[in-house]
Amino acid sequence: MAGIDESRTFHPVNIALLTVSDTRSEADDKSGDILAELVAGSGHNIAARAIVVDEQGQIVDRLEDWINDENIDVVIATGGTGVTGRDITSEAFSQVYDKEIPGFGELFRMLSYEAIGTSTMQSRTTGGVAGGTYLFALPGSPGACRDGWEKILRWQLDSRYRPCNLVDLMPRLQENGGEGT
Repeated sequence: MAGIDESRTFHPVNIALLTVSDTRSEADDKSGDILAELVAGSGHNIAARAIVVDEQGQIVDRLEDWINDENIDVVIATGGTGVTGRDITSEAFSQVYDKEIPGFGELFRMLSYEAIGTSTMQSRTTGGVAGGTYLFALPGSPGACRDGWEKILRWQLDSRYRPCNLVDLMPRLQENGGEGT
């Protein structure tokens, strides 16, 4: 049965939070604030936080900086995952992935369907791995950020979660498929 195994040790991870928006600032970044509160409240470390505009190059640059930062294990972004012309977060994430985690977006949309029905098809929520760092992009609404954390990431980023979790895989993320090891 899935759940927290209290006999295991909790290992906090270092998480960077990225808000992608043409209009948000630190003063009114509600989704970023919700993620920061939930991440810290779950016992993890907020390693960095930033806001960038909906420009693919700027998003990729920020992601690459954080992917190359040994003090960041996970990046969670909010915003820019819709279908309008300015929504390019998913493309930016895909540009840096070593491996996509398609199940993240699939699971998010399945759970989101319970709350917003067929409107969830407009979400291009995505997840993957790059340079040993997990990358997740959530929609920009506060509710979507809360759902993404509470229903998926909270559990998968808890080292006590069974039958398996993403934290246990961190030491192996940069394996090269067995060649030379």
